[in-house]
Amino acid sequence: MTSPRITVALSVYNNGPYLAAALESVLAQSFGDFELLIVNDGSTDDSRAIIDAYAARDPRIRAIHQPNRGLIASLNLMIDQARGEYIARMDGDDIALPDRFARQVAFLDSHPDHGVLGTRVIPITDKGEERTEHPIDHPVSTEAVHAALETGPLLCHPSIMMRRSLLIAVGGYRAAYRHCEDYDLWLRLAERTRMANLPDRLLRYRYSPSQVSNRHAVPLNYGAAMARLARAERLAGRPDPSDQWDSLPPIDRLDDLFGRVGLTRAVRAEVVRGILFNPVAIAQDGLPFITRHIADTRRDPASRVPGLWRAVARLLRNGEPRAARIMALALIRG
Repeated sequence: MTSPRITVALSVYNNGPYLAAALESVLAQSFGDFELLIVNDGSTDDSRAIIDAYAARDPRIRAIHQPNRGLIASLNLMIDQARGEYIARMDGDDIALPDRFARQVAFLDSHPDHGVLGTRVIPITDKGEERTEHPIDHPVSTEAVHAALETGPLLCHPSIMMRRSLLIAVGGYRAAYRHCEDYDLWLRLAERTRMANLPDRLLRYRYSPSQVSNRHAVPLNYGAAMARLARAERLAGRPDPSDQWDSLPPIDRLDDLFGRVGLTRAVRAEVVRGILFNPVAIAQDGLPFITRHIADTRRDPASRVPGLWRAVARLLRNGEPRAARIMALALIRG
């Protein structure tokens, strides 16, 4: 059997309300030489029935049903099982526009020095309506994408098409970087290949209050800071310790792990900067990061992340008086 050009890698976990629309959008692509590899990661809704019904109708669909193992394990399984030269990511709640795959394959075929290609997106709500507030225009050129490596957002994960050979070469997704596994992957791939985005909006990307960036803002920002730290180690010619990790270490161990005094304080400040405009994250697991950061900078207030008092005000407006009081007291003492 001839291998397809593309493996569409779709990990599903309780995407029932949106899954049929996502599958229809893949099957309706103008470029049809693909396999749709679906890992149902222990869904407890009707996702399995929806997947099996579509698989019975279209031979391009290969379905794997497994107990819940998490997104990173599912993605690595799909890399291992993929037969296509290119791997196209999709999520079970997004909608690909009909020419997405055709446009991406044409670009990658004509740019062999590029290994990762995303697209700009159309943001939509839970109900599928277009969002007009806070638009995100991902950088397009390779130079702009690589310049955004330290700040982001540089690529929209479910819009990406990648060369499978490169994914295998870098070892796929790393278990330690849960909630920011894509960002860690971009940093490692950027050391081997060029990355870009098409300027066209070829994916309807669904935003919801339950998405990772809202529910797990603190571990996401800690993981992103650690991914940048690991990249700095690699670029300096030193071993990347996170190659051996299944999970990220407690932040207070960083000075000892990397043999550099002040690393814990620096990473803690990065996390604080990342969550400062997210009162929900601050009120939950972010508050210890902020109070310790204030204590860290007690002798050197100039090194304190700016905007902390404004964050107190946001907490009050968001109905979090307890967190606002704790943070304000820490600032007064500091």
